[in-house]
Amino acid sequence: MKPVTVIEGRAVPLNRSDVDTDQIIPSDWLKRVERTGFGKGLFSEWRDDRDFVLNDERYAGASILVAGTNFGTGSSREHAVWALLDYGFEAVISERFADIFFSNCTKQGLLPVTVEATVANQLLEAVTANPELQITIDVARRSVEVPALGLVANFTLEPFTAERFINGWDDIGLTLRHAAELDQFEASRPSWLPSTR
Repeated sequence: MKPVTVIEGRAVPLNRSDVDTDQIIPSDWLKRVERTGFGKGLFSEWRDDRDFVLNDERYAGASILVAGTNFGTGSSREHAVWALLDYGFEAVISERFADIFFSNCTKQGLLPVTVEATVANQLLEAVTANPELQITIDVARRSVEVPALGLVANFTLEPFTAERFINGWDDIGLTLRHAAELDQFEASRPSWLPSTR
C-alpha cells in the first residue's frame, strides 16, 4: 500500500444513496484471479447509460468520489475497493459508509472520508456545478478543504488507521515491521517444528 498523506484533486459526484458492492463491481467480475483490471468493471451496469456521471468527460481523471449516504452496503467483497482504486480514485467522501466496506478501504489504501450530511450535500452540489473544483484532503489533520467554497470540514479517522495511511501500512506491511523479531523467533525454534523457510 502506498502512503497517503494529502490527496488533492477533482471529484466525481455520485448522487445516489445505498450504493452496494454489487453495483460498485457486479458479480460477473468476481471470476478474475488478478487484483488488477477491475476499474473497467466499476459501476459497469450503470455505465451503459450514456448520461451516467462516469461517462461525462468533464470528470475524467478525477481522484475523489463524492457519494451519497450509506456507500458500500451489501456483501463484503474487497473487489469493490480494488475497482475504485484501479479506476483512479484515491478517496471516497460520504455521510456514511457500510462498516465492512469502510474496513476494506482502510486495509487497501482507499481513504474513506466520513463528513456531516450538510458537508456531503454541499460537495455533491458544488462538484456537480463545477467539475474543475479542487478538493484537498489531509489525513494528518483529518480535514477536507475546498478553497473556492471557503469550506473546511473535519472528518473522523482513528489514530491508528490514520497512521496506517500515512505510513502506507497494509496488513502485510504491519507484520513486516517485525521482520527481525520474526527471523529471530524462527531461528530459535526447534528444527523438528514446521518452518516458514
